[in-house]
Amino acid sequence: MICCKQEIVLTEKTIVLTGATSGIGFASAKKFASNGAYVIGVGRSEMRNQNAQQAIQNEFPMAHVDYLFADLASQDQVKKLAENINVLLQGHEINAVDVLVNNAGIYLEKKQTTKDGIEQTFAVNHLASFLLSHELMPLLQASNQGRIITVSSYAHRNTPLMVNRLDNPWPYIGLLAYKRSKLSNILFSYEFNRRYDNKVTAIALDPGLVDTSIASKGSDGISDWVWRLRRKDGESPDIPAEAINYLAGVENVNTSHGYFYRNCEPEIPSINARKKDLAEKLWQRSCELTNINW
Repeated sequence: MICCKQEIVLTEKTIVLTGATSGIGFASAKKFASNGAYVIGVGRSEMRNQNAQQAIQNEFPMAHVDYLFADLASQDQVKKLAENINVLLQGHEINAVDVLVNNAGIYLEKKQTTKDGIEQTFAVNHLASFLLSHELMPLLQASNQGRIITVSSYAHRNTPLMVNRLDNPWPYIGLLAYKRSKLSNILFSYEFNRRYDNKVTAIALDPGLVDTSIASKGSDGISDWVWRLRRKDGESPDIPAEAINYLAGVENVNTSHGYFYRNCEPEIPSINARKKDLAEKLWQRSCELTNINW
């Protein structure tokens, strides 16, 4: 059940949202647009981008929304996406991104490796968010109250993390790879807030069990079958979209009270998600794997 009772107005806010053509991302894009934000959605299919943009504009004729293409499994495309966002904003005479929502995520039953040589679940679910956040930092810092919201999961609990094996885990177990990537999302938010002041804040969100197709996109085996059964008990994507909308617009989120949220309230994450040394190691390893100095 959602608890975000506070009215949120996003007029004059610019929001970048990945994974914005379906599920939680599309529901969030619609919510943002209905509340007056300028939305830049990101998807990996030009056709689905066009369809999503048209659907939002049909429902909200006054919506200000654009979509950009990027395959977040490619670090080159993540960097190109950041460049395209800058160009798009310059064309609109906008000099800041107020909110970055790292929502895009995948689940793969069988191991796949990106062209950068990294296991794909980790590459998309964590490294793409890490790299895009880095590339957009000048725009986020130009905002009066920049915010990075990363969609994580309750699945991060009871999950071990060996940082040096994240890019090439062996043996590969799809569920464990997914759980590690979601733990990484929370550790990123923790370490980001430790390194930066409140000018830009980072929050990880547990969306709960949601009726989406995430485990069906990368699998036609047992994972797909199990997920088809489980998702029937899931909530509508509109529910976590409410929470994301709240976190995007609420004033002065105090991350000292928590950097991991469920609905609209901070929640204590797992023990591993609160380990300072593990967060530092993951940050350093992420820098190494993306070839950046951050």
